[in-house]
Amino acid sequence: MAALYEGYTLCGPVPAQTLSNSGVQGIEQERDSDHVVVTDSTRCVTLYKVSDQKPLGSWTVKQGQTLTCSAVFNSQTKEYVAITDYKVIRIWKEEDILLEKAFKATVSSDVWKVHCVDGAEPVVLFQKGAVRLLDSLLSAPQQPIEDVLSQEEAIRWSANIVAETQQIVVFTTEQKGDHFLYLQRLNPNTLQRYRLEREEPGVAPLSFSASYRDKHIRLLYLYPNGHVYQSVVSVRGLATEEGTQALPRSLLLALPVGEGPLEAASALHLDEAHVAVVGVPHPSAGAGKDFLCIWNTNFQTLQAGKEMAGKIYGQLWCYSNKLFIPHGKSLSVIPFVCPTSSLAYALGKLKQAKTEDSKAPASVPSWNNILHGEKAQPSRMVEARKTRTTRKTLSTPCLTTDQVLVLIKTAPVEDVQKEVEGLLSRSDLQPSVGRLVSVLVSRSLADPAFYTPSTLAQLVHTRGLCHSVCPDLVLLALERKDYFLCQLCLQFFPDIPEAVTCACLMTFISMPDVDAEKGSLEPDSVSFMETLIAQERGQVGLQNGFSPPSLDEQHSDAHRGGDAIITNAEGKEKTSTPTEQMCPVGLHKAVLLNEVLQTAYSDTFLLPHLKDLSSQHVVLFLQYLQFLYLKFAQDAVPQMGLRSPNLAQIMDWVCLVLDAHFTVLVMTPEAKGLLRNLHNFVKSQVRLVSELGKIESSLQELNKMKEKRDIGQYSIEVIELF
Repeated sequence: MAALYEGYTLCGPVPAQTLSNSGVQGIEQERDSDHVVVTDSTRCVTLYKVSDQKPLGSWTVKQGQTLTCSAVFNSQTKEYVAITDYKVIRIWKEEDILLEKAFKATVSSDVWKVHCVDGAEPVVLFQKGAVRLLDSLLSAPQQPIEDVLSQEEAIRWSANIVAETQQIVVFTTEQKGDHFLYLQRLNPNTLQRYRLEREEPGVAPLSFSASYRDKHIRLLYLYPNGHVYQSVVSVRGLATEEGTQALPRSLLLALPVGEGPLEAASALHLDEAHVAVVGVPHPSAGAGKDFLCIWNTNFQTLQAGKEMAGKIYGQLWCYSNKLFIPHGKSLSVIPFVCPTSSLAYALGKLKQAKTEDSKAPASVPSWNNILHGEKAQPSRMVEARKTRTTRKTLSTPCLTTDQVLVLIKTAPVEDVQKEVEGLLSRSDLQPSVGRLVSVLVSRSLADPAFYTPSTLAQLVHTRGLCHSVCPDLVLLALERKDYFLCQLCLQFFPDIPEAVTCACLMTFISMPDVDAEKGSLEPDSVSFMETLIAQERGQVGLQNGFSPPSLDEQHSDAHRGGDAIITNAEGKEKTSTPTEQMCPVGLHKAVLLNEVLQTAYSDTFLLPHLKDLSSQHVVLFLQYLQFLYLKFAQDAVPQMGLRSPNLAQIMDWVCLVLDAHFTVLVMTPEAKGLLRNLHNFVKSQVRLVSELGKIESSLQELNKMKEKRDIGQYSIEVIELF
């Protein structure tokens, strides 16, 4: 059966959002299945990486200008195309920062939309029905544009379809209550017009979608009365038919509408047997709730449903088995699957049994099995193996996911852990893991005596969760001092907000080392820190002749010249470990701080929360960052593939903390030595780079030299450097 997986939030409210408008004008797939371009209804275009829920780039037009068409990505030229103020075509690349400096051209007629499918040239559809290829239009932007539509006819929806290597622009229009379908083929240039059958007087379709299959274009449209119709047009007949043809239709679905007609709803083809519908009530849910549903059109059955919180705006996009839905104050992404349909699946009576022997022949269910529940005779081998567990299975029947969800709300901790772990061991919980965690977290917040740390950790380990699915999970783990669960969430959740990241940082940096050492943490990250801390007792190594000098030694560097670095390093071998090279926090505390350093963030959103740290904690955090920096600078980091932050992440956090607290640190006596050390570290690195720069040309010449093949066991070579 079709299934809707746990969704996640791609972005929050866009600036153009109002009570009646989602603020999202359009969503287009970009270079691959993991990138989309979101255009708001006023001035901004944003590129998102879907899996990370992070913006990769954003472009905004000037105040007073308006985006009147959703931006598209031209895969041929790697450029973006959008329309402002109906007549200005704007084209830019990802590295462009300001749209005002990008290419723009003004055309002679108002543009309805730009369409572009992967691998094809963009197509421009004008408001009066004319169509031009983008390159042809840009060769003469002020060329006259003919009026295809009558004066009172207006476009309501459009799409671009590739059929048999040919681009076909599909659009619908409305004129005095009548609706028409246009099919514009570009090569050869032919136009076909069809009249849609009327539904009820004064009733217009709420949404359209089109798909191409088996040499036919299939138009899907939803009416406010819940009727979903499909009209099929043959591609082969486009060049021969003339005039306005009547467009036959067939009723695909009759959806429940509840107390009144639908106001904001949309239907979308997913495949030949499934339709996604948003904004239509669930047949078994109460009034006032909006759902995203997947219906099987072959058997007229509802196969998956998900309640959508907040207002529904009747918008729905589908790319790469992901549904994009604006609702409430967010734009959500809902992954889905639509396996091949069968009557057995539709009846809900096809059971997939896993045999212990992969070589044993699978039993084929007969109609008696499906309709009347008669059991097929198992093979002797399978039957013999099942006898060992028959009695146990009969005495402890397996609960379904829905039954476990009900049990979580009232059962003791031991029973809940047992049933959830049993569910994990025998089924794929990807579609329902979010619901399980949400119910567990809700009860844990309401009941201080209830908490299932091992169960929550197992569910997080499935990697079927993200922060937007269970936003209270990390805060619950912090409240219960479950630092292992915190660590797992920081590792596996790609969308943790900056406020939650800072909450974790403040908790970790302020807690006593004794509390941190009580629990167990992820072994690889612990091993990494154990290695670093163990090196405190060993020698201080050198990396390319560089060992960060101590404070006193730095004061005399100006008098001793460039050899001070090596001299200082050699001197340190005879002295005890300097304070800055000793880890200022305990082992487990350091491991947790490392997880924070590796969490994705945006500088803009993180800085305000960093300012909430106290000066004492800021100094301690900077001391720890200094310790890590020294270890990386001395090449003392173990190269064993262990989970650890990298040097770039460490330096980024140093800069962020200094930006947020520099004034306070300057006025704090305890921080002066730390700031002086950080300054000296930077000075040492600059000096090292400067010295390397002096021999850069010589190193380049060495790299160009060809290695001699005939070299014996011993040889002496003289290399002259000029």
